[in-house]
Order: sequence, then C-alpha cells, then structure tokens
Amino acid sequence: MKIFKITFAIALALFSTEASAGGGWPQPRGDIFLKLSQWWVVSDQHYTNTGMIDPNLTRGTYNTSIYAEYGFTDRLTGILYFPFFSRATLNELVSGTTGQLIAEGDAINSLGDTDLSIKYGLITNKPIVVSATLTLGIPLGNDNGGRDGSLQTGDGEFNQMISIDVSKAFKMGEFDPFFSLKAGINNRTNDYSDEFRYGAEAGITIGKVTLIARLFGVKSFDNGADNFIAIGTSLFANNTEYTSFSPEIAFNFTKAFGISASYGTAFSGQLIFANPSYSVGAFLKL
Repeated sequence: MKIFKITFAIALALFSTEASAGGGWPQPRGDIFLKLSQWWVVSDQHYTNTGMIDPNLTRGTYNTSIYAEYGFTDRLTGILYFPFFSRATLNELVSGTTGQLIAEGDAINSLGDTDLSIKYGLITNKPIVVSATLTLGIPLGNDNGGRDGSLQTGDGEFNQMISIDVSKAFKMGEFDPFFSLKAGINNRTNDYSDEFRYGAEAGITIGKVTLIARLFGVKSFDNGADNFIAIGTSLFANNTEYTSFSPEIAFNFTKAFGISASYGTAFSGQLIFANPSYSVGAFLKL
C-alpha cells in the first residue's frame, strides 16, 4: 500500500474525467494524500464520429487542480478532485498568404467540473486488494462559453459512476512493482449517453523513482439524445470514446513529498481531441 500511495495518477481525458490515486488501496485511517497539478492539451486536430482524424482551429484546455484523499477509516476513503482554475481557448485564424486576421481568438476562465468520491475497501490487507468507489460528478464548469458557445470547461451534466479496482503490490529484490485493474459504469444526465470505463496500470518503484504505464478507455453506450452536434473539437462531446496510453514518472524527495509528470496519447478515438496531453504536479502525504 505504501508503494502506490506515494504516487498519483491523472488519467488523459476524462478528465472529463477521472483522477485517481491508490488503486484498490484505501487510505489508512487519518492519512491524507494531496496533489496540486497542472494538466493541459492544445489541439489542432480531432477524432470524428467515424474515428478519422480531421483538422480544426487550434483549441486548448488547461486545468489547475487539487486532488485529495482522506482515510475516514482503514476501509473508507473520501476523495476530492477540484479543478479550481480551468481555461479553454480558441486561437485566432490568420491568412497564410496575406497575414490578415480572418477570425478572432477567444478564451474563458472558470471553475472546472468537480468529482466527489467515496472509496470502500472490500478486500484489504490481502495479497490482492479490491475496492469499490462511488463518484459524483458536479457540473461546476462552463458548458457554453465564448462568443459562439463552443468553449467549455465542463459538460453541464451531473453524473454518477460506480467502479471497481483490483490491485496487487509485491517485492522483487530491491524493486517494488504493482499493478491495478479498473472497470466502471458512468451514468450521465441531460441526455448524454452513459459510459463504460476501463483501465489497467503497472508500475515499479526503484529507490525514490516510481514509473507507471497506464492504459485507459471509454466506451459509449450510445443511449443518449441524438440532437448533439457530432464534432470532436471539445473534451466534453456526447458519445466520446477513446483508448489512451499514459506513462508517468514520480520522484520522491522524502517519504512525504514528491513531484510527478505524465504524458497522454490516444491509440484511437471518437469525438475527442487527437493531440497529446501533459501533466505536472507536486504531491504530499500527511
């Protein structure tokens, strides 16, 4: 459990999304895990509703967030993901031949959609641990910003997700490898389609360095309204799907403090940005 608690993972885009640390391990009673992070993506192309990649005017999304875990008991952990500053941008369009401004840029700043979660350890203190998590997605972001309403820092819907994590950590000489599997059902409102989310990650701690490789996916049930504009120039489109890979590195200066950096890219997608995302952060264990 010690291995994974000193690392932190922000998964690529659902960011819409899901931030999580701890895998199947709940926090011990009274322990606190905190992380301040910056996540961003700048995209000039997107996956269409057929999975093809099309160009678009360059858009950016930037989130500065706090992630926190608190162990109410040895089995019950409260989790907060709060993007307290979220920015969405649209670059200006300039003629490549005349240099004249064709379309002005635009930007909005606001809070971002926030996640409140309760994790319960179903199987703890065993070689393989299992936990269940209930996540409530609070729509604090702006889902209709900018001059044309296309800039978003949230999707405007209240969602509820139930997920299961299965994890194992062990010793291998001087190394500390671990792995986790995740699966969940995300119930969405406001005519958005529900989703199946799944993921797997593996990592190893070597001295003060932790390396993580993460796969994550979202599959839409396509059971929402059909009156959404089917474009992928947003992180908050309906019927978004993707399979992503995100490596991460964390360096622990002490047992209580460290920094991390990650990179995310998608193998395939539907109605979502097609450029890589980046994240850096600092974490603290109390």
